[in-house]
Amino acid sequence: MAQPTMQQVAEAAGVSTALVSLVMRGAPNVSDMRRALVLKAAEELGYRPNVLARNLASRRTRTLGVVVNDLHNPFFAEIIDGIQSAAEANGYRILIGNGQHSRRGESDAIETFLQLRVDGLILAGAVVTEDEMERAAKSAAVVAIGRTAASREIDTVNCDESVGTRLVIDHLVGLGHRRISHIDGGSGAGAANRRLGYEESMREFGLGEFINTVRGDFSESGGYNAADELLTLHQRPTAIFAANDLSAAGALDRVEDAGLEVPSDVAIVGYDNTGLAAMHHLSLTTINQPRGVFGRIATELILERIDDGRTTAVHHVVAPTLVVRKTSGPSTETSREEEILV
Repeated sequence: MAQPTMQQVAEAAGVSTALVSLVMRGAPNVSDMRRALVLKAAEELGYRPNVLARNLASRRTRTLGVVVNDLHNPFFAEIIDGIQSAAEANGYRILIGNGQHSRRGESDAIETFLQLRVDGLILAGAVVTEDEMERAAKSAAVVAIGRTAASREIDTVNCDESVGTRLVIDHLVGLGHRRISHIDGGSGAGAANRRLGYEESMREFGLGEFINTVRGDFSESGGYNAADELLTLHQRPTAIFAANDLSAAGALDRVEDAGLEVPSDVAIVGYDNTGLAAMHHLSLTTINQPRGVFGRIATELILERIDDGRTTAVHHVVAPTLVVRKTSGPSTETSREEEILV
């Protein structure tokens, strides 16, 4: 169906196309009567101004493309909330693309946004190569959330993973756990740093012999399958540290399906502190990453490049905190050992 034109609105209102243009731009030098005539005609015809054409004439679209690795993960949804609030406050709109857990999906979303001439790109949990991000930065400002980058063209926002993983292990060791296994995030953004942090923290506590990492993929099914593998061990872990909350939820399902109790038989700790973790029936101990803050900072970094012309890279690192809930508790194995010693 053909879209109504500005000329048709002008004819219906009995005014010039120049006046219609002024009204659509919100110009102040138009009488209330004529503005009302134009708006009434536009509404009756279903006319909408071509914002894209207008913005392209000024070489700005005032849009930001947001590419998330997995839209099913509430972690990314909560980041989007922060981005949207900051973008709207500064007169920008956002477009959202789902990478669908794949490098190809992210690449397609990035290319689509570049073709739409977005002013900036925010990549949350991206697994595309740094070279690809750098190529995108030649056409739009780029910020990556949840991964590092060496390029001066790319800003980053991250959680301090070494602090986060240390908080987890310190908490579990303090509860008497020794056999602490890790379900990692596979090739996902941030997974390698969390895996490394787990291993380093275990060694610092003299628990190098108990290091055991099982591959996951930041999903509930990945956590479920990894926990299944851990439960087949001759000496199963007394605690599981999952690389994100979705994996932890999957691990919790598998442990309970096996007839074991959390946390008395197996303690479970996640990472992200999504809304999922706080639900009463889950009540997951986890590491809090301020998702909304990530989104706000990323948007501010984009606008600094767009509006202020900053060209040097900025790398924000945010300190995480531990949120203790019902899925972590004292190791019953340690308690039994203490009873024997007594």
